[in-house]
Amino acid sequence: MLTLLIHIFIKNKDDYKNPKVRQQYGELCGFFGIFLNFLLFLSKFIFGTIAASVSMIADAFNNLSDAASSCVQIIGFSLSSKKPDSEHPFGHGRIEYISGLIVSFLILLMGVNLVKTSVLSLFHPKEVTADIFSITVLVISILIKMYMYFYNHKIGKKIGAVSMEAVAKDSLSDMISTVVVLISVISTKFTTFPVDGIGGIIVGCFILKNGIDSIKETTEPLLGAAPSKEFIKEIEEELLKHKPIQGMHDLVVHDYGPGRKMISLHAEVPGDQDIFVIHEVIDEAEVAISKRFNCNVVIHMDPIDVNNHRLEGLKVILKIELAKIHEELKFHDVRMVPGIKCSKLIFDVVKPFSCTLTDDELVKEIQKLLLEKLPDMECVITVDSPYT
Repeated sequence: MLTLLIHIFIKNKDDYKNPKVRQQYGELCGFFGIFLNFLLFLSKFIFGTIAASVSMIADAFNNLSDAASSCVQIIGFSLSSKKPDSEHPFGHGRIEYISGLIVSFLILLMGVNLVKTSVLSLFHPKEVTADIFSITVLVISILIKMYMYFYNHKIGKKIGAVSMEAVAKDSLSDMISTVVVLISVISTKFTTFPVDGIGGIIVGCFILKNGIDSIKETTEPLLGAAPSKEFIKEIEEELLKHKPIQGMHDLVVHDYGPGRKMISLHAEVPGDQDIFVIHEVIDEAEVAISKRFNCNVVIHMDPIDVNNHRLEGLKVILKIELAKIHEELKFHDVRMVPGIKCSKLIFDVVKPFSCTLTDDELVKEIQKLLLEKLPDMECVITVDSPYT
């Protein structure tokens, strides 16, 4: 059914990176989710009341909260698509992340309420009446929630929507919780043990876990998560297509929402070539990366000495010695300043977060190792943070 609606209401449906198309997908899936969740709420509430099943009624209100989550999703996509203004020059894309966070808190709230209701039902149990209609409603609900999980997950991945991923996770937890409710309702035919209340507690705990996991996932882009290794590799591959660029470092990616990334990096270029030619190459690289990844790009060019054979040998020594301190240590901007009594070896070291040494301790350790290998060199070291 959703596929038919997509064909009817979304033009250029395969252009997933288009902001307008993303918004249409998000809003259409949101309205479709409201429709399905409201139908589930009505059917579960009616038959749950008839059967006097606390877990089924709780599951009904869980579906009602899911409809509210879909409303938040629609509002999030609508507001995040607003154009940049003087107060928000990078747009409003992060509102989409905030809407995903709100959905996560709604999941958490529902889990708390369900656990509370289920615990109370253990002390004040009611007789549960299981009939074929109630069981049928629950089975249909499981199938619908499975369908909702798959379409939210699939489309969320295609358009890169964190809020839709949160809704998909919510649908998955609903599907599993309804399975537990179904087992609880059926089991009342064979035992007087309060399976209904215990089932509600199990469902509530599962929903709580999904809510916490979803909060972690939606806060990552808001806090400034590091780009993926795959994304870094793709940027580097695109950059190195533009000769004579030879490498990159100090890559920083700021995420202001889907399709609103700001990238800055240092490109290593030969220091003996015409600066105007190099500048033109840098401009071309900026345009190419910007178009490929739909982002803003700023590239700083770092000239390197490509004809100094002594310097190349020093880089090999640096690589070997730094690995003795920490295998993830990296270096860049290596240059040598000749002197009468002593030459200076100047370079930057990127210290990984897993390195427990302080910056001063790291510098002293590197200088100590290099002094043994390069007694004629004075090492001037700057410690950088790993942005990637």
